[in-house]
Amino acid sequence: MSAHLSYGRVNLNILREAARKELREFLDKCAGSKAIVWDEYLTGPFGLIAQYSLLKEHEVEKMFTLKGGRLPAADVKNIIFFVRPRLELMDIIAENVISEDKMLSPRDFHILFVPRRSMLCEQRLKEQGVLGSFINIDEYILDLIPYDGDLLSMESEGAFRECYLESDQTSLYHTAKGLMTLQALYGTIPQIFGKGECARHVANMMLRMKREFAGSQTQILPVFDSLLLLDRNIDLLTPLATQLTYEGLIDEVYGITNGYAKLPPEKFAAQKKQGEVGKDLPTEPKKMQLNSAEELYAEIRDKNFNAIGAALSKKAKIISAAFEERHNAKTVGEIKQFVSQLPHMQAARSSLANHTSIAELIKDITTSEAFFDNLTVEQEFMTGVDTDKVNTYIEDCIAQKDPLIKILRLVCMQSVCNNGLKQKILDYYKREILQTYGYEHMLTLNNLEKTGLLKPQTSTRNNYPTIRKTLKLWMEDANEQNPNDISYVYSGYAPLSIRLTQVLARPGWRSIEEVLKMLPGPHFEERQQLPAGLHKKRQQGENRTTLVFFLGGVTYAEVAALRFLSQMEDGGTEYIIATTKLINGTSWIKSLMDRPEAP
Repeated sequence: MSAHLSYGRVNLNILREAARKELREFLDKCAGSKAIVWDEYLTGPFGLIAQYSLLKEHEVEKMFTLKGGRLPAADVKNIIFFVRPRLELMDIIAENVISEDKMLSPRDFHILFVPRRSMLCEQRLKEQGVLGSFINIDEYILDLIPYDGDLLSMESEGAFRECYLESDQTSLYHTAKGLMTLQALYGTIPQIFGKGECARHVANMMLRMKREFAGSQTQILPVFDSLLLLDRNIDLLTPLATQLTYEGLIDEVYGITNGYAKLPPEKFAAQKKQGEVGKDLPTEPKKMQLNSAEELYAEIRDKNFNAIGAALSKKAKIISAAFEERHNAKTVGEIKQFVSQLPHMQAARSSLANHTSIAELIKDITTSEAFFDNLTVEQEFMTGVDTDKVNTYIEDCIAQKDPLIKILRLVCMQSVCNNGLKQKILDYYKREILQTYGYEHMLTLNNLEKTGLLKPQTSTRNNYPTIRKTLKLWMEDANEQNPNDISYVYSGYAPLSIRLTQVLARPGWRSIEEVLKMLPGPHFEERQQLPAGLHKKRQQGENRTTLVFFLGGVTYAEVAALRFLSQMEDGGTEYIIATTKLINGTSWIKSLMDRPEAP
């Protein structure tokens, strides 16, 4: 099931169709039967754009995963490599091409680089002596991928690391290019707001690109009223916190990749009929697609997990009532009517069974003592309790050799909520971590320090309490069942990134100048001239549409908070969300972890 891609005024299908059209054009360049050799990382993102059927229509007969040695046998005229521009992948391709059997009928080779061609990669193929074997070398610009009706992702997992650790701005260039593509399809965005160094860079590149293409302006009525660019590093706290929405917890516990989660299979074993011989329990994880095309999931994904039980039992009552209707169907017409609704009802029933199983799996975790203890400490840090001394819970976790990432998330959170740790405390934590988990983690601790996640206190002033109070980041007694504020997504903590978005819409950032100055990087506003006649007259009561772009990643809980703002009665703004990557605390810290190379 692909996601429904229209939301409010914005139809993201336009973007998906444009991406498909380019793919078709490339495939048609390679006439005849084809086999695609995939860089494994790309299969997920491509799956969001093109199903296998589209490839089959263009004579793709076989698909292989890129690996060393010889290519599998395939009776096709063309071999097309779909790869990211990485040097190590070029060596594998060269090996594939060199070991091709010259005696068999020769096959044509092609490369499609995603998202950009690279001189270095072509140079490497030349050194390996195989560059001449390729008939087409092309690039496929896959910048923003429609993930769901209101969500776009570049699926660039290294973006945060590149920007803040390696000072590599490639992903920012891709972001600017992606936003230019978006404007070509959806009209120029009249207002750009931003906060952070990376946001400033992206806006500058966009304005420069616009000047360069001054002649080719799109005559499209703008769909978006404004664009808000936010650096991830203006809010380092949010991704470290445990997400407490249904979708957020699925991601925290099992991980969601390209819209799929892999779940333990035993909960989903088909119910056995009476008298059936016991089949073995499945051992393969169950891969489940999660998006808004599934009615129930769209309804519950953004709820606080504590509200899921009630939502599922309400749904169960509605479904069983619908099935009971069959007893009331007397006439042929009524029976026909019932039968026509059956497929939809059965789909709803199986969807309910699946989500009940997932909710049970997650409930086992959220009701555990370990989960509760961890959450308690997180909430103490967020509310500013004892952030300036060594935390005994963290000490205990290290002593029990809990997973390192859990420790790092907590220590970083304490550091962020205290605007850095006293040198003595920081050294103590580092020593404990290195002695327990191994000295090879020295590099990781260094990386966390460079990105500002774990740092020594440089000034005696801790700004966090001021920021917390001014932006109301902590709300006592958050209502989880019928929320009236975005803080429900973390049961009390309102994500700083989303508060900034909320204040920008009303009453505007002027009201929080002081806080903005405390957060890293500049804040700015730019206006883009629209071609004559394209100024939109807003109808009475019509919502504004804002595209919020997170540079360096966004969590599902933040996405849920923005959806909540979009649905507020008097909100007046609909949000479309874009990001370099969907992240959670674990995947984010993982991307910053390093191991020394073995000599």
